[in-house]
Amino acid sequence: MLPIVVATITAILSLAGLGYYLLALWSARAFEHQLRRPLPDFQPGVSILKPVKGLDPEMYASFASHCEQQYQGPYEILFGVSSISDPAVGAIEKLQQEFPQRSIRLVVCPELLGTNGKVSNLVQMLASAQYDYILINDSDIKVSPQYLRRVMGCFQLPRNRKGRVGLVTALYRGQAHGTIGSRMEALGIATDFIAGVLTARQIEGGIRFGLGSTLAVSRQALEAIGGLEPLVDYLADDYELGARIWRSGFEVVLSGEVVETFLPEYRFRQFLAHQIRWSRSTRDSRKLGYTGMIFTYGVPWALCNFIASGASLSSIALLSLTLCARVALALSVGVGVLGDRQVLRDLWLLVPRDVVAMGIWIWSFAGNTVAWRGQRFSLKDGKMSRVTAA
Repeated sequence: MLPIVVATITAILSLAGLGYYLLALWSARAFEHQLRRPLPDFQPGVSILKPVKGLDPEMYASFASHCEQQYQGPYEILFGVSSISDPAVGAIEKLQQEFPQRSIRLVVCPELLGTNGKVSNLVQMLASAQYDYILINDSDIKVSPQYLRRVMGCFQLPRNRKGRVGLVTALYRGQAHGTIGSRMEALGIATDFIAGVLTARQIEGGIRFGLGSTLAVSRQALEAIGGLEPLVDYLADDYELGARIWRSGFEVVLSGEVVETFLPEYRFRQFLAHQIRWSRSTRDSRKLGYTGMIFTYGVPWALCNFIASGASLSSIALLSLTLCARVALALSVGVGVLGDRQVLRDLWLLVPRDVVAMGIWIWSFAGNTVAWRGQRFSLKDGKMSRVTAA
């Protein structure tokens, strides 16, 4: 009886996964339809805050892309470092020399206000920002010359909840290096994570969180949630910032601008560690939605059904149908929405990547600790506390 029970359960989960793939495809089409609408011309003053620590891949090119904006409004770029001896300081000084026409400032942030060092730096940088709109993104984010104009235009879009737009966020694609771990992570971002973001946006009637690739926020919205100080102990600070702004009655808008991040040359063990941290962070931030991910692993469940059914004709048909829908979703979101051509190159990794992803999802429930920047932390309700050695 056990094989029959397993085959029945995995068939149900496979069908649920197939349904999710179709829902995600519909969500991607709905988002693309929205992008056809013209953006308002809104170009206010913007303070770009970039907390940095050490050197990231392609970091200088990413910095330079922020200095090459086709933007009529004034903007400044503030780099925050914990120490003047940080290796990134040299790159910032080079940037100031190459772009003397831009307002580029270095802010030293010596205080550690909580377990999240990045947010700690942001709190101290915010005091030096002079404009009413703040844009936060990571040090390895590379943007197009139209980035600021497209992101800021979203603040003037029609609202769904009769409130002001408080935060604009953006999708991203990962530029992989040559390792399998790096390529799997880029593929997961392009074909799984972003698909989940678009699906959440569709079924929830809008986006209710932020993505660290871009967090453009008005000072009014920041003041409504008490500033950045309440976030200094949260691991998923981007998610928490967007969620708090949404709960305060403001709109959160997903821009059509796609930015690029550069992934390290992960060894497979490093890839797994990073995915576990990411998964446990998401689990603590969106508990119900994360648990519901059991219904999104259509291909892995169809493979389990294929094995449990002894390669029956029905299991072969289910696997084939599910796999076709999964590939269609990968191409629609990865290539269509994000413009990520790496998806075509690495499409053969899609099935093994999905199997690994389901294993990581299961393993993420086995503990509450994460490794981040060489330290170990314990997670509880999204907040981090340092794990002391025994």
